[in-house]
Amino acid sequence: MAFSRPSRARALAPLALALALAGCANMQSHDKLATEMQTAGNNGGIPAALSRLEASATTEAERTELLYNLERGELLRMDQRYDDSTNAFLLADNRVKAWEEAAKTDPQKLMGTVGAALVSERLKVYEGQDYEKVWLTTTLALNRVAVGDLDNARVDIKRTHEREAVIAEFRAKETLAAEEEAKAKGAQSGGKELNGYPVETLNDPEVLALKNGYSNALSHYLAGFLYEVLGESGLAAPGYRKAIELKPETAVLEEGLRGLDSRTSFTWKRRQRMTDVLFLVEAGDAPARKPKAFTLPVPTGRGMVTVSISYPVIEPSTDAPLGQISASGYDFKLEKIVDVNVMARRALKDEMPGMVLRGVTRAVAKGVLQDQLQKNGGLLGGLIGAVASVTTEQADDRMWRMLPGRVYVARGYLPPGTHQLSVNGRPLPEPVQIDGQYALVPMRLYHNTVLMGKVATIGSLAAVSAAPPTPVAATAAANEAPTKPQKAKKRRTSKPAAASAAQ
Repeated sequence: MAFSRPSRARALAPLALALALAGCANMQSHDKLATEMQTAGNNGGIPAALSRLEASATTEAERTELLYNLERGELLRMDQRYDDSTNAFLLADNRVKAWEEAAKTDPQKLMGTVGAALVSERLKVYEGQDYEKVWLTTTLALNRVAVGDLDNARVDIKRTHEREAVIAEFRAKETLAAEEEAKAKGAQSGGKELNGYPVETLNDPEVLALKNGYSNALSHYLAGFLYEVLGESGLAAPGYRKAIELKPETAVLEEGLRGLDSRTSFTWKRRQRMTDVLFLVEAGDAPARKPKAFTLPVPTGRGMVTVSISYPVIEPSTDAPLGQISASGYDFKLEKIVDVNVMARRALKDEMPGMVLRGVTRAVAKGVLQDQLQKNGGLLGGLIGAVASVTTEQADDRMWRMLPGRVYVARGYLPPGTHQLSVNGRPLPEPVQIDGQYALVPMRLYHNTVLMGKVATIGSLAAVSAAPPTPVAATAAANEAPTKPQKAKKRRTSKPAAASAAQ
């Protein structure tokens, strides 16, 4: 049965509207939710941010989604609710494990981008940014260390390295598949599709210096540290070495590897009188992906039509850097080993070729639909097509937004006891207790507050009858100790040789 032009328009209109409505139903802005969480956290603390997040998930399916549990796990961790945080992260990890299994055994299943190619990027199932997948196992390991579960922390660290290998192999296949799909639909990639895009945000020196968009120096340095405290120096060395490769010319990373054999020697452990302290300082917030709209002319049988295309943009961070952490009169240099803003922009840079190809494919499909609607339904049909195109074309703004923006590390020796810490001259609200052969001191500078994590104590020092020595920089400790985890700058006089960590 043949349709008249008005009938055809009426038949095509529901299709266009259905596409628009389908997009709207599944394209809620995560940036909006994250902004509301951060505002709530700034005004009412972490519990308020957590309440806002939990209110956004009204069904069991939503409460098991990857991004929801990444955000929830991080907020719970910031609130020192480590068991609850680990449970949330494990729910998220189950989703990533499923992705890993598919990436290894059936990568084509993950490359089925029909919904995203024809309607919107936001219709894709959220798999997590690649650096988020790696960060997840690293954060799980930090949770385990905080509660003294070193065995499972070791397992998480090992999985971090395995996860990176899966990501690398899959992304190579995905880019090739996107190119083949675009060519099959008549789309050609090229620089013109990015006209107006702020490419300098993806091509600045810091972004280009990263080896890839998912490996980070923290994960590998933490691997080295954990293997070291567990007495597995043979596995610790590759972790420290990889961290240096990812963040070269960083003193704290280089010293971790340089003094490893000496620090793990039997003689040193018997002589050690001060705690080897690793300070882990997280600062700021992860960046946001903001949609930026573009228009693209698409040729059709009736001439050129203009189609809306949207790509995400990440602006560089302008946060002031941190320089030092002080304890009991000594300053330890803080060194930035991870910048999540730079990693996010590198991940976006790596994503852009496939994203552009899918965008062009979408533009071609929508251009044809818009042309047919206008051909059969006149101005009304063209308007319906244009509305459907704009409504469904929204860049994907989903990201793990509760992550810190940057991570700094310092390492040095302190005597066991209570210490008042300050960061860049800003005193922390409460003193911390340092004890054991090793200690990990985590903290998060969040808006206008400092959130202290639980200090992890690992191992014990040999018993001595003498009183604890005064604080000492790692360089002074090296007078008798064959290692220097982190150079510290002394601000007051102390006994030179007697103040050794091996006194």
